[in-house]
Amino acid sequence: MNLIQACDRILKNNMCLSKNERLLIIKDHTKLEIANAFQTAGDKICENVSVGDIPPLEFNGMEPPENASEAMLDADVIMVGTSSSLSWTNARENATKNGARLASMSRVTEEMLIRTAQTNYTEVRIRVNLIADFIDRSSQVRIISDAGTNIVFSIEDRKAHGRSGGVYDAPGKWGNIPCGEAFMAPVERTADGIYVVNGSQAGVGLLDKPIRISVRDGFATNIGGGKKADEFRGMLERVGDKNAFAIAEFGIGANDKAILSGVTLEDEKVFGTCHIALGRNDLFGGNINVGVHVDGVLRAPTIYFDDELFMEKGKIVIDKRIN
Repeated sequence: MNLIQACDRILKNNMCLSKNERLLIIKDHTKLEIANAFQTAGDKICENVSVGDIPPLEFNGMEPPENASEAMLDADVIMVGTSSSLSWTNARENATKNGARLASMSRVTEEMLIRTAQTNYTEVRIRVNLIADFIDRSSQVRIISDAGTNIVFSIEDRKAHGRSGGVYDAPGKWGNIPCGEAFMAPVERTADGIYVVNGSQAGVGLLDKPIRISVRDGFATNIGGGKKADEFRGMLERVGDKNAFAIAEFGIGANDKAILSGVTLEDEKVFGTCHIALGRNDLFGGNINVGVHVDGVLRAPTIYFDDELFMEKGKIVIDKRIN
């Protein structure tokens, strides 16, 4: 499978693009080849394909230029291939509320697209929904790990997202490509403890040394672990808003074709990992509105829902259907 074939498969199988629909490709200069491949594949499927250029954005969660936001309101299917994620932006929210189906692919690589285009998303969707069911009926999460994680937070009355499992076949459906995570917004100001990011951290990539993040009353109060930890902390400080340090998301990866690559888009989907994000979450059930959203991936976590063991060192033990 080459890149154009992978893009063709994604547009047909994941986005369900039809002949009479309007396809919009949002790109920055870091993803020219991928945008060109989607344009070539799209031209063979539908009659209305357009490309919108934006400058690279500094943070995940920053709003794109106004002209791009407006163009997104006129599309049926939107492919976003950029260096920073537009997932948790007003532009994405407005576009999907308007009925667009959207795939967010921040920092996606050609190799990643070709490899994960072969994912069995029917199986991924089943796995995601089973995990989401456990989240929905629980009120508290505790995560521990051999790396030093020991954190607890409330998820009472918060619902899981991601149930589409990578197939966006109805107006307003959206998510990542590659996809495969069940995620939610923890209750604000309830998280306490320490979590150790030992996979990858959005903003700094794969980690050669873990980042240790202390949390009190729902906010990261200390970030340590060497040069990349310093870079990550500095990035959050530049946002200029204390909510950049708020616990925003908890998620569990469910894509068995995903690998740790240093690209959060893929890393947070790796089966056997979980992730915790800081920053914005008001667009998926929380109350935090800030111009950043950054995920940290934890390898081999042990996870309890309401004191019931769910995952032990990266392996789900509570339901054999998920593995």
